Amino acid sequence: MKVEPASALVGALAVPAVKGICQRGALLGAVAEGETVLRGFGHAADTDVALDAVRALGATVDDQGDTVRIQGVGLHGLKAPDGPIDCRNAGTLLRLMSGLLAGQDGQRFELIGDESLSSRPVRVEKPLAEMGAGYETTEGTLPATIHGARLKAIRFTLPQASAQVKSSVLLAGLLAADGPTTVVEPVPTRDHTERMLTGLGVRVRRKGDAISVWPVDDIPPLDIEIPGDFSSAAPFLVAATLLSGSRLMIHGVNVNPTRTGFLDVLERMGARIGVFDRRTVAGEPVADLEVQSAELVATTVKPSEVPGMVDELPLFALAAAMARGESLVYGAEELRVKETDRIAAVADSLRALGAHIGEEPDGWKITGVPARLRGGSMQSSADHRIAMLGAVVGVLSRDGVTIGGAEAVAVSFPGFFDLLDSVAQRS
Repeated sequence: MKVEPASALVGALAVPAVKGICQRGALLGAVAEGETVLRGFGHAADTDVALDAVRALGATVDDQGDTVRIQGVGLHGLKAPDGPIDCRNAGTLLRLMSGLLAGQDGQRFELIGDESLSSRPVRVEKPLAEMGAGYETTEGTLPATIHGARLKAIRFTLPQASAQVKSSVLLAGLLAADGPTTVVEPVPTRDHTERMLTGLGVRVRRKGDAISVWPVDDIPPLDIEIPGDFSSAAPFLVAATLLSGSRLMIHGVNVNPTRTGFLDVLERMGARIGVFDRRTVAGEPVADLEVQSAELVATTVKPSEVPGMVDELPLFALAAAMARGESLVYGAEELRVKETDRIAAVADSLRALGAHIGEEPDGWKITGVPARLRGGSMQSSADHRIAMLGAVVGVLSRDGVTIGGAEAVAVSFPGFFDLLDSVAQRS
């Protein structure tokens, strides 16, 4: 697919629902007592596989498109299917579901994934085994087998910041025989799980860097509206900022402060992004974002900032490549074990398209030039974030960008290219 240059981005749009909230909603709906209603559900490969998984585990799913209804089977009611549960490419599903499966006493679950997910570390086997579950992996990766058991509460210190590992342990803590189960994190990570559990009446406490959850006998069903995903809005924020004459409104975006580190960094660089009509939807902060074009200056992203913008770091590299001065990213080695090695993929892709970017062990060194990139061709490496990065370069470039494997965007944002085209002005 080739994305042609644009003169500006103008108009208004809304982006799909927060992927992580859709997945969490499906999992908690499966173990709730009664019918969960997820409104504004964002259908994509990573969210649809969560629905498939809870169906396989015994929950009833009524998929009405924008609204999904799930009839739960209770906290201890999940049943192992005849065959393995295929997580495909969904790391969030793999890790969070593992926490719930670990507490299904006497049940044996097999987990598999696609080639990409099977090359990435599982990471939750150690804390869940410490809680009493059997968790067998293939040298730390999928395929894996979980032997559910009566769990005990633990205090677990994350070796590195990970909202997925944190959430897995907290969800397992719901089924522990005692409590509280506590996770200590080195820096704050996204807190969708804690917010959702609090909304369900679960006792959750944060004290400093420690988050604790107490066990429950059952949880009520959810009835929530899911807001737009900041990670899906981010490509439009970058493109509109860097294209002179742009003015774009993005409605109904989740602005959870554990997710919007990239917004803070863009504003530090000189971006003009207004945040309007702040409100709370299903326990999550939501707002409308208005972005106008602006000239950017270089900045440094420190390790403590990485967890709050980890999905947007490829877009930061692009913004830095068109800013004035030298930008640096430190402490982002987590990117090497995403759908692809994103440190290498971003450096290779942007360099091929005309950027001055050097790969470092844990990030990049980028010399910005405040002018359109040349463009050309690149491969997505089957990574949805890299495919979207290439599309943004396409509208910002002189010659356009041809993206190999552009279909990878379907993992999180199937309608991305059409939406980008709808606001791109071309003379």
